[in-house]
Amino acid sequence: MIEAVQHESLWRRWVLNPVLTQLTQGITPAKIAQAIAFGVTIGVFPLLGTPTLLSLAIGVPLKLNQPVLQVFRELSYPLQLATVLLFMRAGETLFGAEHVPLSITMLMERFFAAPGQFLAEFGMLGLYAVVVWLLISPVLFGAIFFISRPLIERLAQHLPRARHAT
Repeated sequence: MIEAVQHESLWRRWVLNPVLTQLTQGITPAKIAQAIAFGVTIGVFPLLGTPTLLSLAIGVPLKLNQPVLQVFRELSYPLQLATVLLFMRAGETLFGAEHVPLSITMLMERFFAAPGQFLAEFGMLGLYAVVVWLLISPVLFGAIFFISRPLIERLAQHLPRARHAT
């Protein structure tokens, strides 16, 4: 007799299971919500290729839950791609800089063709984008933390009491 193979959804495999695993190992819902909020906030950092190092630089000293932090940082990659140009445009507006025609593919092609020239041409634009990110990141972090905490607490309530801390 052939047993039916159950396929886990991507949501369960990449989001729910890491959170449940950490809850069953005694991590509090508040600490998991904090790691989620940092993961998403760092994940949309406007300089491509830097969120992984940034999450380690912030997560290790703050003793954030690394599995949850890294999962949510990685899940934020599409948001990063969607917002990087928005951060740059907002930075141009904030600093009154000249509007530069941009696209993600153009930026990546220019970077890989000549990194030094790329930094000379677009370095200030990157700095403007980082400043905008620094201005909105506390609001983004707070919103994600205060939305995710009650959800994680509710999830923790459905686990056996002896297996998690509250």
